Amino acid sequence: MPGTPRHRLALLAFCLMVCDVAGVLGGQSGSQWLVSPELVKQAALKVVWHKALPIRDVESLEQLVVLDDRIYVFSDRNHVVSLDREDGKVIFGRSIAPAGFEVMGLGHYGNELFSVIGDELVELSAEFGRRRGTKSIGVGIICPAARNSSYYYLSAVDNRLHTLHAESKVRAFQVAAENESRITSIIADETFIILGTDAGNVISLAAGEPRRLWQFDAAGPLAGPIVRDGESFFFACDDTNVYRIDMVNPVTVGLIWKYQTQGVPDRAPRVTEKVVYQYVPGRGLTAIDRQSGRFVWSLSEGVDLLTEAADKAYVITNVRTLVVMDNSRAKKLYWVNFSGVSLHAANPPDSKIYIAGKRGRVACLEPAG
Repeated sequence: MPGTPRHRLALLAFCLMVCDVAGVLGGQSGSQWLVSPELVKQAALKVVWHKALPIRDVESLEQLVVLDDRIYVFSDRNHVVSLDREDGKVIFGRSIAPAGFEVMGLGHYGNELFSVIGDELVELSAEFGRRRGTKSIGVGIICPAARNSSYYYLSAVDNRLHTLHAESKVRAFQVAAENESRITSIIADETFIILGTDAGNVISLAAGEPRRLWQFDAAGPLAGPIVRDGESFFFACDDTNVYRIDMVNPVTVGLIWKYQTQGVPDRAPRVTEKVVYQYVPGRGLTAIDRQSGRFVWSLSEGVDLLTEAADKAYVITNVRTLVVMDNSRAKKLYWVNFSGVSLHAANPPDSKIYIAGKRGRVACLEPAG
């Protein structure tokens, strides 16, 4: 090898670095498919991309998060890999917290990511995953943070909403529900915020001051976060109902429908243009007509909606299969073995399906037609 020993050592280090990056971007050689292309054809799907992320023997993947044009893959050691949704290209891979720390939620605003890690609000670079700033409010935070162009909103164990100026992180104001219930869900808009509580309250406040605009009271604690779609808000409650309420104007809200399930929901619904999907433990997944609130179909083994396309719902089940349901005919069309799949990301907005295995394989599928 030409050059001085020092130059040869630098060249060797560079080659090793290139090989390592190529392994991350191209997948580990000899790795098996998470779900083979031949198998997914049975469900009229195709593989868009497939990655084998290098992870340690003591590590496993535990969560997928779809956020804007990225997908974030979390390991149980709080290592996060950011991938481009379209082609699976790795944007960054980085440990964002020590193993064992709780990472609560992930948001994106501008060129920053934000999350609650431990008891701190943490800002991260969207391009590199590096910490840009942290802020403690002095009390434990209990649900994912929300933000708009002006403020961060944090719910804490003192049953208060703590509002911070987005740039300075200086406290702007605090507010609580009139009944002092715990705030478990936050949606931030530029002009208003929406809060959900463990007493079943859905409260709208002005974005920049502690002024209530409207309030809707359900009969039980909210199960999971509120889902906003335009001026409509969807949520499930411990009273066994799924609700749709619509904002008529900034100070008025009305109940459009409520659908009674056959059990107690433990998570938020999935909402698409025509259908609302609700999982209930022990009862499976139920499809509800978005406009009327009427029953469409139920799948007892269904766990979650992966995506929806052309009146077809792609459902992951508790027996590790993918089931394709025809919404217009309320009929099961076909199913595919997904035995290697242990993680998924619900993705109602478009037709992409994101799945993963514990040992580092991640794939994106979409309808072939």
